[in-house]
Amino acid sequence: MIDWHVDCSAMSQAREKFATQVDSEILARVRDLARDEGRQIQALVDEALADLIEKRRNSRPRQHVMAAYLASHEKYAPLYKKLAE
Repeated sequence: MIDWHVDCSAMSQAREKFATQVDSEILARVRDLARDEGRQIQALVDEALADLIEKRRNSRPRQHVMAAYLASHEKYAPLYKKLAE
């Protein structure tokens, strides 16, 4: 399993250019945000990508947690069924 944890405070300052396309309305809103906050668009893109990675990482249960959960169901299925009644 790949650990996508992003620690913004420890990230390298090395930069890499890439090209992409984005919905024109979204880009207009990002430009407005950058202007209103006095920041560069690349800073907002960095923040958005880091947030996305963290969100995805936190949305999936860790493997050892799921293994314990499934083992618990195998072992205690009759008890869980009675408790649900």
